[in-house]
This record gives sequence, C-alpha cells and structure tokens, in this order.
Amino acid sequence: MDKEPLFGKTLAQIQEIILGMNAPRYTARQITDWLYKKNISSIDEMSNVSKKIRAALSEKYTTGIQEPENVHVSADGTKKYLFKISDHGFIESAYIPENKRATLCLSSQVGCKMGCVFCMTGKQGFQANLNAGEILNQLRSIPEKEKVTNLVYMGMGEPMDNLEAVMQSLEILTAGWGFAWNPRKITVSTIGIVPAMHYFLENSPCHLAVSLHSPFEEERRMLMPVSQKYPLQAVLTELKNHDFGRQRRVSFEYIVFNNLNDTPRHVKELARVLNGLNCRINLIRFHVIPDSPLKGTDEKRLLLFKEALNAKGIITTIRASRGRDIDAACGLLSTRKMNNIKIKSRKIK
Repeated sequence: MDKEPLFGKTLAQIQEIILGMNAPRYTARQITDWLYKKNISSIDEMSNVSKKIRAALSEKYTTGIQEPENVHVSADGTKKYLFKISDHGFIESAYIPENKRATLCLSSQVGCKMGCVFCMTGKQGFQANLNAGEILNQLRSIPEKEKVTNLVYMGMGEPMDNLEAVMQSLEILTAGWGFAWNPRKITVSTIGIVPAMHYFLENSPCHLAVSLHSPFEEERRMLMPVSQKYPLQAVLTELKNHDFGRQRRVSFEYIVFNNLNDTPRHVKELARVLNGLNCRINLIRFHVIPDSPLKGTDEKRLLLFKEALNAKGIITTIRASRGRDIDAACGLLSTRKMNNIKIKSRKIK
C-alpha cells in the first residue's frame, strides 16, 4: 500500500489524523512545525513527537518531500527544475534571481486543458492536477528555498482549473503554522475562469494576474480558446466589481506578437476596456515554440507599444526575458523530457 504524504496537508487535516490516533491535539502543531519550518526529510526526525506516534504515523504516511530530477542553469542565473510526478509525467519550476529579488515560478498541473496556441504546455494536453504538496514541494526541495522572495503561480497548468489544491497550498504558504509568507509576495495567474477567479478574489489576499494578450474578443479567442466560454467582458466585469483595496493589485500579462496585438488600435482598445480598473500591464516577449506561426515583436516596436500604453495612463512594464538558453519558456523542458522517454521506449520495443 502506498503511503500518503503529510507534506501539503493543512493544520486542520493533520489535527484530524492525530485525533484519530487519540494523541494530544498539540501534536498536530508540532508536526506542521517540522513539515513547514524545519526542513525535515523523514517522520523519525520529529524529535519532540513521541516515538509511539511517530511509529503509528510511519505505518501510513511519509513526509512526501521529493527532490527535483534535474536542473538546467542559464548563463543569466535562472534555474529550471524538472520534477517527476508519479506516472503522470513531468513539471517544471523556474528560479529567477534578480538583484535583491528572487522569484520562483510554480506549476499547478501536469500539462493543461486550455489549449492556448502560444503555450508549449497546452500542446502536451492535460495529464493530471497537482496536489497541494506537489505544488509546495517545488519551493521546499530546491537549494535556493531560503533565497526566494516572491512566488508566482505561472508555470505549467491553469491554477484556477485546480482551485482546491491551489487554495490549500496558499493557506499553507501564508498561515502562521505554515510557511508564514506575506500574501503580497504571492501572485496567482489565470486565463480568466470567472467562477474560480471570483472564489479566489473573495477568499485569498494574494495578488491576481490575468492573461490578456488582446483587448479584442475575436483575437483573444484565437489565442486562448477558453475565451469562448469566459469572454474578456465577463472577466473585466468580475474584476471591476471587486474591491481590491490599497494593498492588493491586479495585473495583466500580455505576450506581444509581431503585427498581431501590438498596434495603435490595440493601445486605444486597451485603454477603453481597462478604464476604471486600477491595474498594470506586464508586456512579455514571446519565447518561440516548435511549429508555431507566431513571432515575437521586435524590440523597437515593443518599446513603442509600452510607451503608448503609459501615455494612456496605464502603468506598463516589459518583463525581463530570462533563461532563453535553457528552454525557460513554460513546458519546453518537460516536453523534451517526455519526448525523449517515448523515443527510448520505442527503441526498446
């Protein structure tokens, strides 16, 4: 029988396990301290938990910490970690250091259902949802875990399509009994699954980033087929109806494609549809993926696009492009690994 991981469980879930063993309730808090604050790798290391309870736990549970399978290191310091997820395939997380800031980009699914035409993960198709422990393990198991200052759920998968596990991971990250992270240092992205987005906004203090990529519905549907179900107008209405307060922000991710979504008419329409919404736009250079007709805009055009948006009163920045020499674009590394395994399997047969 496979043992169940403890890592990724909430304090309430561990309390339920402990009470089922007729152990003191405070034992659950001791266990969360070991799991989320003390970097242990085995239940036996929980030295202030009685030997009897440790033995009972070890019969059914394991810590669930998993080391990355390998790491690719870029010349610019970016590191791309690859993790094996049981029989479902591989996920990636990217460690991106920059001055005093170090961001870790987390995956939430193996593959993705959304089919965005610019995304390599979407070309893999959907394999599995990650559980909360598998999401958090991407932070816990890397050597740079103490250096990470910001977390973004912008890796493989659509976080709002795995809402329960994502919300559980956010609870563990931000709770005093967990990692005790400041929620303002965490951003969760979505392509705009409105019901899940609404739940997230009402129940999490973390920041939200929305994939935009075009202010025109027809273009956005071409780039992101899910827009047929959740059109941009519905996404923006939800955002405008929510009170973000002074400390929380919404940002828009905007991959800039040459002669597709980088024209003056796009600037004008963005200013119109975002009117009344306190937000910022992050412009992203397109990392070319195999068999895609899309091309990134050139640097001069990108800069002009940014300046035009700022002139309209929309705070706009260009995200630094990192790790191009190690396939840092989401899904490229895991796809290569999966393809190599398939090739080896065919050779064995």
